[in-house]
Amino acid sequence: KYSSIGAAMPKGVLLVGPPGTGKTMLAKAVAGEADVPFFSIAGSEFVEMFVGMGASKVRDLFRQAKEKAPCIVFIDEIDAIGQKRSGNVMGNDEREQTLNQLLTEMDGFEGNNGVIILAATNRPESLDPALLRPGRFDRQVTVDLPDMRGRVAILKVHARKTRLAEDVDLRIIARGTPGFSGADLENLINEAALLATRRKLDAVGMPELEEARDKVRWGRERRSHKMDDKARRLTAFHEAGHALVGMCCPDAMPLHKITIIPRGPALGATMTLPKNDENTVSKRQILDMIAVCYGGRTAEELAMNDISTGASMDIKQATDLAKKMVCQWGMSDRLGLINYAGREEHLFLGRDITRSEDFSPETAREIDLEIRRIVDEQKSRATEILSKHRECLDKLANALLEQETLSAKQVYELLGWQMPEDDTPQDEELDDPEAADLLNALKHTRETTEETADEGKPADPGEEPQDATKGEEKQE
Repeated sequence: KYSSIGAAMPKGVLLVGPPGTGKTMLAKAVAGEADVPFFSIAGSEFVEMFVGMGASKVRDLFRQAKEKAPCIVFIDEIDAIGQKRSGNVMGNDEREQTLNQLLTEMDGFEGNNGVIILAATNRPESLDPALLRPGRFDRQVTVDLPDMRGRVAILKVHARKTRLAEDVDLRIIARGTPGFSGADLENLINEAALLATRRKLDAVGMPELEEARDKVRWGRERRSHKMDDKARRLTAFHEAGHALVGMCCPDAMPLHKITIIPRGPALGATMTLPKNDENTVSKRQILDMIAVCYGGRTAEELAMNDISTGASMDIKQATDLAKKMVCQWGMSDRLGLINYAGREEHLFLGRDITRSEDFSPETAREIDLEIRRIVDEQKSRATEILSKHRECLDKLANALLEQETLSAKQVYELLGWQMPEDDTPQDEELDDPEAADLLNALKHTRETTEETADEGKPADPGEEPQDATKGEEKQE
């Protein structure tokens, strides 16, 4: 069909995306659905201490693949051997020799017809350009974090083996888990099941699912950690300040819950959840985030006439946001639309690779002054909001001292304010026939490939090739 008009079959497909999004699971689905032999190997298995062993493993892998052609070869975490080669022409790095052998096998002098290479990585920016060119990896498929509809489907898949209560609504859990990967959602269901077992319940209910979500996102409660009255009072005003400033800022994230129970490394937490999945953030939203960050420190100053070290992470987060506004996002009229960041980051891991400053000391001083201006303006804004609503601040802090944890609904009822409307999607918004068909296919694949996905793994050099013929493997 395709060759009749001159189209050629792609030779390689690279799956890229953040950790936990299901790149390896997608490869397992391909192994279950494809009607051809499937070989699977990790990139780290090519890394050897002895010279020449990595290249030998590559040759052995492709030799077995060519014998079973047409077939699919899956290399997981290919960045272990596919990183950019160094500029040292006199070196003899074993990893580079392994990469050179892989490049030759994928598209060298000899043809490689009938063998499709499928690879996965979360560091595509670190791969060698020769590996990414057409003829080797013709296509890059981005496996991104799931959206609202995707999270509902993933939760349904992982909840099939879990006994759920009748009142469970997975749409509410999906709405409260933006930024969660498939692995995070699987962990959420498992944590909820463990919590229900500890409580001696017959089924997992909404309280267990919400507690599991809070544990995965913000950490586990540490009720055994005891605080004196002064520390509890300071924490209560600190968290009440965060919450009150966020409620008064029109573009801040909606409030979810306030607690003064230690959770993770923090002594308290003001939890917020976005209404929808947000791919971009506006300037007003960022300014409101900075104001909310300084709400805790400002409340300490007003109520306790003292300050503590509890605002260290808030100050760091606010400074980072202001610095990105000036240096990366072009949100400063004074500095203009120029990138002053001078750094390279991992695309899906969010960590810096290199940093450099390509501007003069005078410009650096202008950047510092602009960051200081943004921070001071939002600190003054938080002070104005809390001074205006001082009675509400005291009322909210006293309620936290009594109850320790307050939901958003309880906070609005306590203050007598009107709570924003809930934007949870309705059932018809989540209906998607194509997604339903894909979900059914993944269910079938998940059941049939758990025991057979690794049977096509290539043997070490010197051993007999494994039998990966499609007939017996597919029947099993």
